Amino acid sequence: MTSALPSQPEIITLEQYEALPEDRRVEVFDGVVYDMASPSQIHQMLSMELSNILYNDIKRKKGSCRVFSAPFDVKLSDSPLVIVQPDIMVICDSDKLDGKRCNGAPDFIIEIVSASNPSDDYIRKAYYYKNAGVREYWIVDPRRKTVTVNYFEADIVSVPYPFDSVIKVNINDDLFINFSQIAALLDI
Repeated sequence: MTSALPSQPEIITLEQYEALPEDRRVEVFDGVVYDMASPSQIHQMLSMELSNILYNDIKRKKGSCRVFSAPFDVKLSDSPLVIVQPDIMVICDSDKLDGKRCNGAPDFIIEIVSASNPSDDYIRKAYYYKNAGVREYWIVDPRRKTVTVNYFEADIVSVPYPFDSVIKVNINDDLFINFSQIAALLDI
């Protein structure tokens, strides 16, 4: 009796990725397409609050960095193809922006953990973001009520904070985010 070997996943190119339907939410790791679930209400509320804090800080300082929210493509690698859609990102090098996507690592990324696949943010994305050169990566977990800070630029990895913390954005000289205020506002 012979057993069939499991089929290898199809590896796609950038051209094939760009031909996917616009309403299909996917990310690509090493050329393999992974479908993404729609974000929950709490996910969207956290994303809006954090995006606003970052945007207002940059605007107040008349900074050159830009804040983007998902869905916005970030191409971390051409070969093998790696395209992600972080929940929130700050990009300070405008040369990485081509009108369609960010080509290369954003300076700062925040992912809000999805209940359906938490290991994606904690393991897979942390690996890719660190290796691509993301300076700082936060994992906001509403279920655990924690924020895990990875400050890759200084080799500080996986420092967990409870939601009642005031957390410094390390790539910024004077920005602190008060999660207790956010949690109270959102009734988390």
